[in-house]
Amino acid sequence: MNMRNKFLNSISYSFKETTTIWHENPVFILEDVAFENKKDEFLNNNQIYLGLTDKPLIFLENLNFIDTKLKPDILIFASRHTSKTARPAFLIHSTGNWSNNVDFGGKPRDLSKTSALFHKAGFVSLKDQFALLDNPRFSLDIEVTHHGPTILDIPLIFIELGSSKQEWIIDEAGELVANAIVNSIFKYLIFKEEKNQQVGLGFGGTHYAPNFNRLVTNNDVAMSFICPKYYIQDLDEKLIEYRIKILNIVKLTFEGR
Repeated sequence: MNMRNKFLNSISYSFKETTTIWHENPVFILEDVAFENKKDEFLNNNQIYLGLTDKPLIFLENLNFIDTKLKPDILIFASRHTSKTARPAFLIHSTGNWSNNVDFGGKPRDLSKTSALFHKAGFVSLKDQFALLDNPRFSLDIEVTHHGPTILDIPLIFIELGSSKQEWIIDEAGELVANAIVNSIFKYLIFKEEKNQQVGLGFGGTHYAPNFNRLVTNNDVAMSFICPKYYIQDLDEKLIEYRIKILNIVKLTFEGR
């Protein structure tokens, strides 16, 4: 499945090819959206770009924007997700490593830059699209913070379709992820304007973080990073203190202990 094709062939919005080349592929810019509410204001004040790279996203430690005019404020990585259980799922998470294990990219004991508001916007957008899906096999999950990249200077999140080749070729599922990603940008701007979300840092629970799923769903809370229970004993105090400071975190949440 080529996720880019889902963006380019959508009937809900349209992208136009630009002259910019990134990672040997043309870059596209969002040109139009189907809804009317503040559409012109949004498109006049924001530029949404779509790029493709052949490099594994978890190891993408150098964006190579030097030769382009791209200066994004936030990165959304549209990705396939794999797991041993191959559970059909739509997922969202921030990136980072709580331990010294860097088998899946990033630096040891390092967290990426992220945006809790965008994490919340992405989750809500996935949830809205998920409600329209007539396929009970799929789940909607917030994953704990894991894998790379971790050293990029731009806040990022992963939004994923999982978890095997069987799901990756489902057109409806790919379209759902693409639609959610575009809609998440609008929701992020709304959250940013409303200023009603508390930024949280989570500890405990399992990899798919069901308790944090419920917390974010039922409250004005936006999670930045989530450390699962199996890494709590390895936590780096300095790393946590630093993230609390730069993210202005006001809510520390312990779940599923």
